[in-house]
Amino acid sequence: MVKILALGGDGIGPEILDQGLSVANRIAQIADIDIEWEHGLLHGASYEAHGTFCSEKVLAQARNSDAVLVGAVGGPRWDNVEMPGGPECQDGLMFLRYHLQTYLGLRPAWSFDALLQKTPFRAEILNKTDILILREMCGGAMFAKERGQRTTSIGRQGYDMICYDEEEISRFAVGGFELARKRRQKLISCDKSNVMHSYKLWREIVTDISKSYLDVQFENMFADNFGYQMIMRPSDFDVVLCCNQLGDIFSDLTGTFSGSLGMLPSACLASSPSAEPSFGIYESTAGSAPDIAGKGIANPIGTILAVGMMFKYTFQRPDLAFMIQSAVEKALNDGIKTLDIGGNATSEQMTKAIEESLTK
Repeated sequence: MVKILALGGDGIGPEILDQGLSVANRIAQIADIDIEWEHGLLHGASYEAHGTFCSEKVLAQARNSDAVLVGAVGGPRWDNVEMPGGPECQDGLMFLRYHLQTYLGLRPAWSFDALLQKTPFRAEILNKTDILILREMCGGAMFAKERGQRTTSIGRQGYDMICYDEEEISRFAVGGFELARKRRQKLISCDKSNVMHSYKLWREIVTDISKSYLDVQFENMFADNFGYQMIMRPSDFDVVLCCNQLGDIFSDLTGTFSGSLGMLPSACLASSPSAEPSFGIYESTAGSAPDIAGKGIANPIGTILAVGMMFKYTFQRPDLAFMIQSAVEKALNDGIKTLDIGGNATSEQMTKAIEESLTK
């Protein structure tokens, strides 16, 4: 028996979550896995019901679960709401990540043959791109303790004090090298150590840790150069280590390789992947898209692939993750596509096509 907490969130979140639950239940049936589902509210939905972006009840539910599956959170209605507390209290998902210490963010992206025409790239440039952006999720700019706005003698000033300590960088880097070791054994670490002290420490620590992973081809790159190189030759890259802020930016850029952000899954793990299961928070990287909420046309594939990541990293079943990804590719090759990727299938039709491919 495995226990999973399902949090729909806002906008299209509940809709794409439902499609993810459907695929998870189908996979569980095929693999003879018993799933106990719990449900709760997150971010805007939680604020409307409880006056907080994440209730203590939901946090307790998450602590007592093996994994958390999220739809999507956020929307203009709550963008200017300021809650008491630190930066983690201003966003329901950040609250969960912070308190559960899911520091290792995995943002994979692939090129799909059936969607090449939806990308800005020539086929020979993408050439079976398979890249994993790793985003540190619990420190850096997003969780700056010193932040705010003030008035100085020359006008208004905004500030966010970026800080990383050795333990935060070390545990994240170890997770990156462990993942690279299981993939194509290549790892790039991105930084701006030419201008910022926090990145100087980042580069020193990651470089030291690389000496324990001599089987992994390692390179430091300045972030601006990496951004250029990733767009020019995406298929050359394997695993990429990024701080919280850079990882947020680069992982969205990889949506251009897949044809839509709705195609991309993500995981936030509380430990380095190893022989032991990792607790994780899983979701699509797409936003809550309030403009299409309730229309039944949102792309569920990012959420469905996130379900695959959940089976791979939390439940130690990479075979089931492969089964889901193969079913997604089969459905796309059969011409079943949602609006954002050039088709007219509804969310439910897309999901049903994937589920049918699971058994073929």
